[in-house]
Amino acid sequence: IALTSAVFWLVRTFPLQRGAVVQRLIVHIGIGLVVAALVELTRTALLLGLIDVGWIESLPRRAFSGGGRRTREITAWMSVSRFQFLDEFVIYTGVLAAGVARMSFLRALDRESEAGRLEAERARLETQLADARLQALRMQLNPHFLFNALNAVSAFIERDPERAQTMIAQLAGLMRRVLDGDARLEIPLADERALLRDYFAIQQARFGDALTVDLDFASDTLDAHLPPLLLQPLAENAVEHGVSKLVDVAGRIAVTAVREQSEGHDLLVLTVRDNGPGIDPDAATGGVGLANTRNRLAALYGDAASFALDRVDGGTRATVTLPFHTTPNHR
Repeated sequence: IALTSAVFWLVRTFPLQRGAVVQRLIVHIGIGLVVAALVELTRTALLLGLIDVGWIESLPRRAFSGGGRRTREITAWMSVSRFQFLDEFVIYTGVLAAGVARMSFLRALDRESEAGRLEAERARLETQLADARLQALRMQLNPHFLFNALNAVSAFIERDPERAQTMIAQLAGLMRRVLDGDARLEIPLADERALLRDYFAIQQARFGDALTVDLDFASDTLDAHLPPLLLQPLAENAVEHGVSKLVDVAGRIAVTAVREQSEGHDLLVLTVRDNGPGIDPDAATGGVGLANTRNRLAALYGDAASFALDRVDGGTRATVTLPFHTTPNHR
């Protein structure tokens, strides 16, 4: 018991590790034999000093010349020379095994702790990378949106300055909404609806009576959160590739938001539909706005979100499905 801490120290100093197991095992066996012999020598000498040693008189006299203390020393050495210390060596081996098991357990705990730390660090770095990627996508979307909006305004500067001035004021309000939300990864659907209203106000000033817009958002969806400017590129796609291609037919765009359940999960389903000539297969995956929409959904929600663009009777329909949640995602 007294030497247990010392044996544990030896295990730490000479660990049985790969590449040096045999050498370290020889060291431990040698130390164990020496320690066991010393323990047996000490134990025997102490016992002979405490108990009656009359039975020693039956042994040959030459073994005890000198008597007394000398007799106890000789008898102790005799116990060592007859390998009576092997039981102490067995005990030492057991303590050694306990020390090795303890070291293995502590190392396993350290590895588990280090693995947890590395996993947390990896998750943190992945989150930072995803945030940087989302911000890069957002920065890509803003100038694209601004360019297209200014392009719409520029068409009226000469032929209808008053309408152009109104559109510039509307564009300023719209850009204020866009820039104010730059730092947020998600906003309430109610804010996205307000941004869409500003955007369609500019487009209706551009098209006049040739464009009708219907925003139909279920009341239980307005608190749901989604990435900012998620619907605007889809609305822009409906305008530029849908209703702007119509001739002698008024354009119609319908934007809807409903809450649905699928396999026990609440989903927010958003659709943008136009009555244009229908989607061009080559445009289904191209363009900054559509590619940006797919990438942002994948970065924030992974496989839990989806985006589809398909041709329906009388136009094109874009459908976004994402998890319904009312708490913003801060990554």
